[in-house]
Amino acid sequence: MRAEHGGGGNGGANGTEAELSDSLRTFGAVLKALREEAGLTQEEFAPRVRYSAAYVAKIEQGKRFPPADLPARAEEVLGPVATKVLTAAAKSLTRRAGLASWFRQWAGIEEEAISLYAYECRAVPGLLQPEGYARAVFTRQLPPYAPEQVEHKVAARLERQRLVTERPNTAFAFIIEQAVLERRVGGVSVTKAVIDHLLDMGSRSNVEIQVMPLHQQDHCGVDGQLYMAETPKHQWFGYTEGHRSSSLIVDPGEVSVLHQRYGKLRSQALDRQATVNLLERMRGAL
Repeated sequence: MRAEHGGGGNGGANGTEAELSDSLRTFGAVLKALREEAGLTQEEFAPRVRYSAAYVAKIEQGKRFPPADLPARAEEVLGPVATKVLTAAAKSLTRRAGLASWFRQWAGIEEEAISLYAYECRAVPGLLQPEGYARAVFTRQLPPYAPEQVEHKVAARLERQRLVTERPNTAFAFIIEQAVLERRVGGVSVTKAVIDHLLDMGSRSNVEIQVMPLHQQDHCGVDGQLYMAETPKHQWFGYTEGHRSSSLIVDPGEVSVLHQRYGKLRSQALDRQATVNLLERMRGAL
């Protein structure tokens, strides 16, 4: 099983790009037809549903996932029948539509988790990547993705991130190696956006972000990144990945090992306030 957390998976043909393209384009075509039937341009329609015209254009082109509340926002503009049509069209879109087939098993666990822990030493965790960073990650994949594939994967990643904002009762904990931020993937402006986003997300009551400092002699993360998730039935799963391979860990003994390691990593990383202080210093130095 392969997956799409920090690095984004491989570029092999698996049908998911076509699946995502078809469903997003269909929704976009439906929205465009309803808008035009109402006699509105994108520039006229966008402010009435409280989005930018550029964002509406990308939805209609099938390049962005529509926000979940778009049908409700459109009701006053397009009417209740149009809202029902948009709602029905939206049912063909799911968070998993743009995800590679090998990642969907973990994605399903992730969606239902009441606790989600992550340690990353390769890239900013997918759930915390701002758009510019996600785009930089996907455009640097080898074999390279086509521009349309990049758009689809960025859209899917941004849609997945709604897990964090839509599940306020889920506890999210992230440990990120400082070296990941020092690498400046995408350049200085992207790195600034990443740090700003981490500071913003870390201020949420259900999100804890810790940075592992560059110099830490007592470090138990040498075996690489790890993810853990607790289901509503309080069953824990682990997840790890490497180049073109990954593992979903279900054996309680092995999951216990990951628990021990993650607990130790938490004690070795900077605490919440020290992390904020470091991120602010890094931001100021850029």
